[in-house]
Amino acid sequence: PAEAGEFTRRAFLNGRLDLTQAEAIADLVAAETAEQRRQALDQAAGALGRIYDAWRGRLIAAIAHVEAGIDFADEDLPADIDRAARDALAALAGEIAAHLDDGRRGERLRAGVHLALLGRPNAGKSTLLNLLAGRDAAIVSETAGTTRDVIEVHLDLGGVPVIVADTAGLRDSMDEIEREGVRRAAARADWADLKLIVLDRGDWPDVPADLRALAADGRALVLVNKADLAPVDDLGDLDGVPVLALSARTGAGVEAFIARLTAEVRGLALAGTGAAPGPTRARHRHALEEARAALAQALDGWSRQGSELVAEDLRLAARAIGRITGRVDVEDLLDVIFADFCIGK
Repeated sequence: PAEAGEFTRRAFLNGRLDLTQAEAIADLVAAETAEQRRQALDQAAGALGRIYDAWRGRLIAAIAHVEAGIDFADEDLPADIDRAARDALAALAGEIAAHLDDGRRGERLRAGVHLALLGRPNAGKSTLLNLLAGRDAAIVSETAGTTRDVIEVHLDLGGVPVIVADTAGLRDSMDEIEREGVRRAAARADWADLKLIVLDRGDWPDVPADLRALAADGRALVLVNKADLAPVDDLGDLDGVPVLALSARTGAGVEAFIARLTAEVRGLALAGTGAAPGPTRARHRHALEEARAALAQALDGWSRQGSELVAEDLRLAARAIGRITGRVDVEDLLDVIFADFCIGK
């Protein structure tokens, strides 16, 4: 019987695919949204592999120039060969840094953008979650503190996968279970890609200090809920964070909110038109960070250490990039990469 990923693994071992393309096939099978499929198809066509192969080729060329100075020190080599190699490597280091500084968009698109609904008990978080989900995903009650644990709903917003988490209302409580729910809500706020801070109409515009602090890092949208109870004037912003008014009960303002949320989510997960693709997995990022560190060490020690040590640093950088596409030293990665494949494929 065929094993998980067997046919793709054969294609890789026979040189028909690199590892980024093999990973893209698994991503395509698992894709749930249009933008996930687009990213997987681009990667399967070699969009990432071509970038990394070109970088590795430039490193190998620089290694050759450095080693030429070691092996043929008595020969009449071009006077500027050393400076040319160093300038080329400095430019490459800048390209790798820019590639890594992509806001993790590729990884977010592949795994999903995490949103956290945060606010006081009975602010309307669970009602809003149910509205977004189009079903009764969370219990809605006038009793404060109904939500004790984190409830997640998976959505497709503008082709981007989104995981929305409804959390316990933020307040002091003597109830041990509710206190644990509040702790989990705070933890989710720390690592969410975007925080949706839901305010009761009575909390605007005099927003409590703890809720205002949640928006301090800018990774937030502020929602003034229950706008049907009283008009909300002069929304403006909260310390630079956009503020939207809506009524989760009547639906007023919800369409504008979803449009704004979709735009925010697409900005977090998608690069601009014509932008180069970015890393889509943690292993890509880890290898590139290794390469950047080795390259920085080579450039830093160019005038202080011998050419042999510079050449070794450059070899480490080339080897790290080569691991991404599978050009070198990947036997230990294969079982991990293909374990998540469907049978055959």
